[in-house]
Amino acid sequence: MGKADLHVHTMGGDGLDSVESILEHVDASTRLDVIAITEHDDLTVGLAARELAASRQGRVAVVPGVEVTTLQGHLVALFLESPIPSFRPIHETIEAVRRQGGVCFVPHPMSWLTRSVGSSTLDRLSERANEGLAPDALELATCNPAARPFVARARRLNAERYRLPSIGASDAHFKQAVGSAYTEFQGASPEDLKSALLSGTATGAEAGFPSLRSVGLVRALSVPLIGLRATPRKMGWRRTAWSFVRGYASRLSYRQQTCIRASAKPR
Repeated sequence: MGKADLHVHTMGGDGLDSVESILEHVDASTRLDVIAITEHDDLTVGLAARELAASRQGRVAVVPGVEVTTLQGHLVALFLESPIPSFRPIHETIEAVRRQGGVCFVPHPMSWLTRSVGSSTLDRLSERANEGLAPDALELATCNPAARPFVARARRLNAERYRLPSIGASDAHFKQAVGSAYTEFQGASPEDLKSALLSGTATGAEAGFPSLRSVGLVRALSVPLIGLRATPRKMGWRRTAWSFVRGYASRLSYRQQTCIRASAKPR
């Protein structure tokens, strides 16, 4: 079985370590075969990382990806060659990923500590699954402290309602966390990984988050501060702020429509 970490950040985005340093760490200290570099709203870092990994001829391969900010929360898109727009409704973003033959999953679902896709949005996407608008998986195997408090609820609702494949990813912002959660798949190459994700046969696993001592207190505490600037730095503060307003309006409209449909049902 191959192992892949599908959600990794570098100093090219809001992470703390260079791509080169991460690749060296993965080769020396993990059993991963594939990692995905997924900066916020920026595909270029992932594309460059893939080329660097190929030139090093090391053990690990890189899949280019991006953590797209949609109006309803973050969506990780993999196996892309061209950028896709940010600050769009999530169903439009999924359609854009599909047009490129990519794969997408919801990271840290239902987390209140970062910009995440909530249960109402997943309900809405589930209703349109026959239109190909459901994500390919949910990130439900994770050791990330920002996601852990919300994982149990996300797993329960997925089992009851959505029934999407569960994958593992670290959402690492420093190299020591890479591989703390991962996805297992049949084979070892990026192509094998993509086939497993599309067929729903990939599964998530957890290895454990690194200790604070191994990371360093100052490094660990700097991650949330850097993360707050990630999307505004790429997209601009005004556009980022306006996207929150549009996202709230979208959720409010959906709730109103849901109430209208419920009241119209015969009793």
